[in-house]
Amino acid sequence: MPSPRRLQTWLAQAAIAFALLAAPAAAQSGPSLVLVVRHAEKVDNSADPALSAAGTARALAIAEALADAHVDHVIVTQRQRTALTAAPLTTARGIQPEVIGFGASMEAHVQEIAAAVRRQAGKVVLVVGHSNTVPMIVHALGGPRMPDLCDARYAALFAVVPGSADSPARVVVSNVGAPDPPGAESCAGMVPR
Repeated sequence: MPSPRRLQTWLAQAAIAFALLAAPAAAQSGPSLVLVVRHAEKVDNSADPALSAAGTARALAIAEALADAHVDHVIVTQRQRTALTAAPLTTARGIQPEVIGFGASMEAHVQEIAAAVRRQAGKVVLVVGHSNTVPMIVHALGGPRMPDLCDARYAALFAVVPGSADSPARVVVSNVGAPDPPGAESCAGMVPR
């Protein structure tokens, strides 16, 4: 029997494979697949915290799950927790992440990320965001409107296959790393943006 972590990795890889199979075969002007995750668990609630031990383990699990996804481009924010989450993958792939800082508003930040993603023609892109930006990024790429991620939700991996004029974007949600605690998917006050 595989370990729970290995099973999570296999399930995440299966979700990515399914998303890639759903991608249109014709050459695209945008990315072939966008993987969106929240940064891993923080060590504390300071302004720019590093990752906790659980966060470091999750960052390694993300790298393991995406090892065969052929990620070509990575986007992070100026907060170290996003770069640290991406670091095991960027190091293994020899990728320098693109840093997109927070702008005048959260909406402007999300639109800047979506524009950067769309410039990656035919590539597989990983975006590491935050609890309040991940759902907005998925939506900006053609996915459904979703509420912010709850504070305890770190395991979600959103695989977005960009749509076209003829077909909407497809989103496959999986989990990677240690499972979130019970109730992490729904919390009081969270409504779609």
